[in-house]
Amino acid sequence: MSEAQQDERPSLTLTAHPLQRVGAYALASLGKAPSPERLPTDGFDEAIKTLTKHAVSAALVRDTKSEHGFWLKASFSFFPNSKMNLPSNSKRDDEEIRTAVQMWRRKPEIGVWPEAACVLCGRAAVGFYGKVDVPLAESHLYRNSTPRGHLGMALCWPCLCSFYALPYGCHLTGGRSIALHSWDERFMARTVSRRVERNRQLIALGRPDSHATPAEEVVALQALRHHEDRLTAGVDLLVFSNNNKDQILEIQSMDQPLAEWLRRSARQPSRRQGFPALLRAHSTSGRSGIVGLARNAFRSPELIVGACARYVAGHLDRGVIRADAADLAELTFSLVTEVMRMNQKEIDEIKAAGAQVAAWLAAENSAGKLREFNATLKDQKRMRHWLMRRNVDALLSPVPGVDGPLITDDQFRLLFDPEVEQAWFHRQLMVVSVVRQLHERGFAPADRAEVVADLAAEEEDNPDDIAYMKGEES
Repeated sequence: MSEAQQDERPSLTLTAHPLQRVGAYALASLGKAPSPERLPTDGFDEAIKTLTKHAVSAALVRDTKSEHGFWLKASFSFFPNSKMNLPSNSKRDDEEIRTAVQMWRRKPEIGVWPEAACVLCGRAAVGFYGKVDVPLAESHLYRNSTPRGHLGMALCWPCLCSFYALPYGCHLTGGRSIALHSWDERFMARTVSRRVERNRQLIALGRPDSHATPAEEVVALQALRHHEDRLTAGVDLLVFSNNNKDQILEIQSMDQPLAEWLRRSARQPSRRQGFPALLRAHSTSGRSGIVGLARNAFRSPELIVGACARYVAGHLDRGVIRADAADLAELTFSLVTEVMRMNQKEIDEIKAAGAQVAAWLAAENSAGKLREFNATLKDQKRMRHWLMRRNVDALLSPVPGVDGPLITDDQFRLLFDPEVEQAWFHRQLMVVSVVRQLHERGFAPADRAEVVADLAAEEEDNPDDIAYMKGEES
């Protein structure tokens, strides 16, 4: 087989371009193949026929505001100024539009191929392409338009078709689209194939999804929740539009340890028990917990532990322990171990300090003493003084369960030494440890019953968080 004939083969290549990779997996799913590399020629051809058929159907609608105009509207965010969405289509007959779209999506004859290699995979390019066919590649500063005198991006036929299939692998909104990318190939194959099945229905009907569009970051958490295998790479969230009026590309990334921790926390029975509390820890009056958690995961992962610590300590001012505090405490310590890679010796010291403080509070069995401890949480000097005082009390009047000093010198250093950069963080973790230990000890002072009844009436889960835990996907 000659080199030219080899380049004519439609087999797909996964390149370094995230959107090309999403499109390649979408094309493989449309061709009923497990991966792009295993897409046979007939599967490739059938997939292209499907793409063209849907493009023609959308173009014939002509009006984006019509009942079946959703895919036509969405096409402006992928292929602006293309044959399927030209304003002049309203004045053309069906056959003229059908022929124009089919010609646009037809593979160029080999005789007109330029003498250039595909910029993505190195194969023989079938032409030069710009904004009409290829969404943004770098950032909103890269306008993706072809300057005068520049031919455009050299692409081979399979890579070009990957971009034509890209919408099928994205979460479509009619405006900005959402794509997930990872170098974990199993994650890509399963996540994109699920999206393709849904989008085939929406595109064929020309109607938007009946489910409300979730926050962009939530789309990623939904995909993680549905992924069955261990993640071997991080996850990128790409929000983009190629529309002339709103051209944008935003990329947010989540590292592999955090992505895997979130996946396991939402799926594994041993951790699922604490996940509702994790959502409640991120919930506010105007925002569901799943949105808060998703945004922290992509934008400020370090805030997750702080949110957990605040939630765990949330009712200490009322002298009670939340019923779900121990489960969330377990998740919190798994986060600092698996994601933040905190020194295990320091974790053990903080846990030991928390166990000693919890033993002293449990022996007192007083909601008032717990409130007294809570009053020190926002003032390190006050907390230091309180612990030193309890140290003396424990030595003068030994308490059952408290072995030796309440806090050792090494633990004091971790919690309060100005030279310890993360001392504030260690104090947060100690509070989490105290609450977990109190819960395990069955801390239930007699003066807490009325408060517990009030809290049960106050707390109510957000409907979006309930739907997420049930596995409902938008």
